Amino acid sequence: MRRRLVISYLLLMVLVLVALETPLAATLATRETDRVRADRLADATRFASLAGPALRGGTPGPLDNELTSYDELYGIGAAVVDRDRRTVVSSASWQPAPGIRAALDTALSGQQASGPESVWPWVDGPIVVAVPINDGGEVLGAVVIATPAAAVRRTVTAWWLLLTGMGLLAVLTCVLTAFGLAGWVLRPVTELDAVTHEIAEGDRGARVQHRLGPPELRRLAASFNHMADAVSDVMDRQRAFVAHASHQLRNPLTALRLRVEELGPSLTDPGGRAEHRLALEETDRLALVLDALLTLARAERRENQRVTVDAAAVAASRVAAWQPLARHRSVTLRLTAADSPAYARTVPTAIDQALDALIDNAVKFSGAGGEVTVTVRHRDGGTALEVRDTGPGMTASQLGQATERFWRAPEVQNVDGAGLGLTIVAVLVDASDGRLTMRANEPRGLVAGLWFPAPAEP
Repeated sequence: MRRRLVISYLLLMVLVLVALETPLAATLATRETDRVRADRLADATRFASLAGPALRGGTPGPLDNELTSYDELYGIGAAVVDRDRRTVVSSASWQPAPGIRAALDTALSGQQASGPESVWPWVDGPIVVAVPINDGGEVLGAVVIATPAAAVRRTVTAWWLLLTGMGLLAVLTCVLTAFGLAGWVLRPVTELDAVTHEIAEGDRGARVQHRLGPPELRRLAASFNHMADAVSDVMDRQRAFVAHASHQLRNPLTALRLRVEELGPSLTDPGGRAEHRLALEETDRLALVLDALLTLARAERRENQRVTVDAAAVAASRVAAWQPLARHRSVTLRLTAADSPAYARTVPTAIDQALDALIDNAVKFSGAGGEVTVTVRHRDGGTALEVRDTGPGMTASQLGQATERFWRAPEVQNVDGAGLGLTIVAVLVDASDGRLTMRANEPRGLVAGLWFPAPAEP
C-alpha cells in the first residue's frame, strides 16, 4: 500500500511538472530565438539602408566591405539581391539554405520576414531574416541574413537540461517526502497488520497504539483494540466456563459414583447387578470427559509460552509409560529414534500430551496382536514424530472430522473415550506453530504425524 501511495504522489508531481515545465521550455526556446531574430533584423535593416545606392548604381560600394566585416566578425552569411532575385553582393560564407526562398518572397513583397518562430534542439536549419530595400516606395531588392542556429540550440538545450535537472530534483524530493508522508499515514495500518499477526499467532495481549496517524486511522486503531479486548474477554470467559464447569461437576459426579457403588451390595437380582455395573462405567466415562475438557481448556491457555524440549527423550519416556498397557492388551509398542537429541520448540507438555493421546488411541484400536510404532526424526527444518498403528484406520471423510470436539467414528461408539483426544492434540500442535497430519497406513491402520519447529539458533 505504501508503494501505491508513493506512486500516486509521484504521478501527481510528474503531471504538475510536465504541465509547468513544458510551456516554460517552449517559452525559453521562443525567447532565445526572438532575441537572435531581433538582432538579425536590426543588422539587415542597417544593410538595407546602405544597399539602395548599390542597387541603383549597380556597384557594391561600401556594402561589400560591410558584409565582409560582418561575416568575419560574427561568422554569419548575408547577401543583397535585386528584385529579379539576382545576388548583387554577398559575404564569403553565404550559402543558400532552407527557408531563404520563402523569406525572399515575403521581403520582395515589401514586408520583413524571419523564421523559424522557435529553434528546437532537434532542428538543424538556420535562422533566416529578410528585409526589403525600398526607394520612394518602390522595392528594389532585399537583404537576406542566414544565421547558424547551433549557438541558439546549445543555449536552448542548456536551459532544458537545467529544467530537467530541477524537475528530477523535485521528483526526488517528492519521492522522499512521499515515503515519509506515506509512512506517517500507514504507520497505524502497518502496526495494525503486525498486531493482527501477533494475535493470530496467540499473543492475545497485543494491542495497537491509537495515537498515531490521521484521525480516521486513530479511530480505527481504537476500534480494533476495543474489538480485540471484547474477543479476548469472550474467549477467556468461554475457557473459564469450561474449566470451572468441568471442575465443579467432578464433586457431584464423585458423590454420585459413591452412592451408586453403595447400592451394589443391596442388589441381588442379576439384571440389577448388570445395570449397576453399566451405571458405574457411565460415571467413569463422564469423569474421563470432564478430565479431557479440563485438559483442553488448559491447553488453549498455554499458547503464549514456548519451551525447548528433546522430542526423542519425551517419546522414549511416553513409550515406556504405555508399555504395561500395551503388553496387557497384547500389542507390540516400539520406538524408532536416532541416538542424537531432536529438539523442538513447543508450548509446555505439548509433545507429552499429544503422544499420550495418539499412543492411547493406537493401542486401544490396534487390538490383540497389533503393532504400534513411534518414530522421531529431523525433517523440514524441525522435528517430526509419527505414531503408526495396525488398527482399523479411518476413511477419508472420517480423517477430516477426527479433530472435531466429541466426534467419534460410528463403529467405535461403545469404546471408552471422550472424543476429545485428537482435539487436544490439534490445539497443542497449533499453539506450538506445528502441524498435525493423519493418513491411512499400508496395508491397514493409521499414521498420525506431528511436526514441531526447531528452536532458533543461539
